[in-house]
This record gives sequence, structure tokens and C-alpha cells, in this order.
Amino acid sequence: MTDSVVKYLSDRHIRFVRLLWCDNGNIIRGKAFHTGMFEEHQEHGIGISMGQQGIPATVDAVTPDSGLGPVGEVWLKPDWSTLAALPYTPGHARVLADLTLNNEPWPLCPRAFLRRMVARAEAMNLQVKAAFESEFYLLRRNPEGNIVPGDTTAFATTQAMDLHYLVIDEIAEALINQGVPVERYYPESGPGQQEITVRYGTAMQAADRHIVYRETVRGIALRHGIVASFLPKIFADAAGSGCHLHLSLWRQDENLFPTSQGRVSPLARQFVAGILHHLPALMAITTPTTNSYRRLKPHYWSGAFRCWGYDNREAAVRIPGNPVPPSPTHLELKTVDASANPYLALGAVIAAGLDGIIHQWEPGEAIAQDPGLWSDAEREQRGIDPLPQSLGEAIAHLQQNTLLLEALGAPLAQAFLAVRQAEWQTLKEASLEEEVKLLVDKY
Repeated sequence: MTDSVVKYLSDRHIRFVRLLWCDNGNIIRGKAFHTGMFEEHQEHGIGISMGQQGIPATVDAVTPDSGLGPVGEVWLKPDWSTLAALPYTPGHARVLADLTLNNEPWPLCPRAFLRRMVARAEAMNLQVKAAFESEFYLLRRNPEGNIVPGDTTAFATTQAMDLHYLVIDEIAEALINQGVPVERYYPESGPGQQEITVRYGTAMQAADRHIVYRETVRGIALRHGIVASFLPKIFADAAGSGCHLHLSLWRQDENLFPTSQGRVSPLARQFVAGILHHLPALMAITTPTTNSYRRLKPHYWSGAFRCWGYDNREAAVRIPGNPVPPSPTHLELKTVDASANPYLALGAVIAAGLDGIIHQWEPGEAIAQDPGLWSDAEREQRGIDPLPQSLGEAIAHLQQNTLLLEALGAPLAQAFLAVRQAEWQTLKEASLEEEVKLLVDKY
């Protein structure tokens, strides 16, 4: 491995290798070493303060309740299987890193958490395949420094494709060159909003690919002098950006979702039931910013109610159909956005779904209408309730959710909740404009 890595770096004239991680503020961060010092860093990587995992997105300081502080060092240990030269920054490469302590996984490492949840599924003879379907905006700054839309086009117009084809083509090529398979592209409904979908893979591949995706979109946009942002809600009168999670369950080479009748299997129903049962608490992890809840409104196809349905874009869990068998092949969780840490979000969803299988829960009836059109009494009769309306509500649910707290483990749960709470306290009274100014360049 060492010889092949050295050759890879040498052949591409790499000067710096960036070690990337996603923190509990859900910001992608990195430290780099010069390739002249490869031997020194190849095994253990680079040290960082433990306190780094207690820093919210709102201020560059450790939140006191995180259990972290100025004492303690952990290491960004490179996972060399993820090494890739950066097409948008010649001379730099990146590798995804694990957080280790004494050469063992640190309990606060997001990738280690996802590995634990994958192992939990494997213990039930289940394999998880997934993909994140992310939307983002291409934006510009006007002479006053304010963010403005990249265009004024409508959903899926070829005019929007023509306007942005240079950027989109470069993003797609850069992703493919980094081993991320690109499937489809279209302009989304917001002005300057885009969607490029990538192929599903294992759970770890899905989370890793999403980190690469976010980095690549932003890096290419910078080369073109524009701003790319995954912030869930940028403009009050335009569509928000989701990051829908697509997930399927497998046993060896068999997809366990479909039945011969074109419905989801009993096992898949139980998995959906687990997600729905824990969803109010999950949302502190999958929609983790105050800004996230500006997107999650009825009639906006964002999944504002706790229910599921076949091809129902108003249901929190949608079961997409296929034109030919096998169908359906997977679920889509709509209450996810790209301000989430993908390792924590996917790992928590796996834990919730597996809990549904363990308890053999049923998800209730599949909803074939927009639940937002029903009265409160009609929704109550069907067992459908609105999901949390704020980050504060979701935090309160997570604080009481034994399953998810146990899955995270006490140290990670404490730090993560402390960061969420710090961000909530800072931004709970903020206007949309104040949120965008603070967060648009961070996500």
C-alpha cells in the first residue's frame, strides 16, 4: 500500500495531502501535510485537539457542555483507500480520515460511529446500501457583497442547463475522476438551484461520497468565481435544498425491499416503522440546523409529517417506484439536508430502522394523499402527526431517545447535543437573512 500511495502522489506531482473530517458542527475540515514528510504522517496522520469536536458552526470556540476542552489530542488517521488527487486544486490530494486515540477508534469519530451501525446490521445478516441525493445553489455576490441567485430560470429548463453547463460538466468530471459515479443532472426549481445525483454504494461509500461531493461542488464553483451552497433555505420565496437519503437492505446479493406484488417486504416495512418511530429525535441529526426547519413545511415536498407512502413526496418516507421489476427497490428519507454530518445521519437512520425490525413494528397505512390537506382530526385518526417545527424541538426529542443516545455512545452524544444546543441558543431568534449571512459559506 505504501509504495502504491507514494507512486500515486509522485505521478501526479502532489505537494500537499489534505486529511478531511466532518465535525459535530457538521462542517468539513482538513489538515494537510507536505508529501516530503509522507513517511512521518503515512500511518498516524496529523494530530488535532479533542476540543475540535465540541465547536459549533456559529462560533470558533469549544462549547462548555461538550465535555471537551483544551486538554487532549487525537489523530486524523488517513484511510488511504479514499485517496484522490483534487481536480480543482492541482498539486493537492485528499484522503478521508478517522479520528483515533492511542491508535484505536476515538468514541467521537463519526466514521467509527457509522462502522458500528453497519456492524449492527451485519450482526442481523443485513447489508445497507445508500446514496445521498443532494441539491445545492449556484450563487453570486453583488457589489454590496450580498448573495443573489445564479439565474432566474425555472425547474428543469434547458436554458438553465446552458447557463451553467461549464460548471456542471466540470463538477461531474471531477467527481468521476475521484471515483464517484455520476448518474443524473437537472436544474432544480429554485433560481440557480442544481441537482447532480450519484450512484449508491455501501453505507460508508455513500457517506464518503457525500463529503467528496460537497467539497467538489464548492471547489469547482470557486474556480468559476461563483458561490455554491448546500444551506437548506437561502431565499424565503424559493425552494429549499434537501439531501434526501436513499437506502436499501440486502442479504448477500438479494435486495430485501421488493415483493413479487410490487410492494415493500414485511422486513422493509419494519425498517420504515423504526425510522418513523424515532424520526422526531433523528431530525436533530439529519436536519441539524435552525435553518433546516425553514425548509420543512407542508406542501413543499419536504416531508413535514410523520408518515410514509408510495411515490408520495409529501411523506417523510417515500417509497419510489420503478417502471420495470424489481420494484420498489429502496426507501427515500426526505427529512435530511446537507447541513448534516453524513456519517452520523446515515448511522442514526440505520440504528432506528434496525430497531423497527427487532421490535417487528408496523408503519401503519401507506398514505396516498397530501396529509397537509387534512384536518388535525383526520391526521390524528390515521396516526399522523407533524414533525418538529424547530431544532429546539428535535433536540428535546433526541435528549429523551434511549435508542439513539445508546447508539451514539455517551461521549459522542454529549458533544453532539452540546453543539446543537449552542447553535440553537445562538440562532433561535435569528432572521433568515442573519442565518444565511452566517452559514451560507459553511455548508
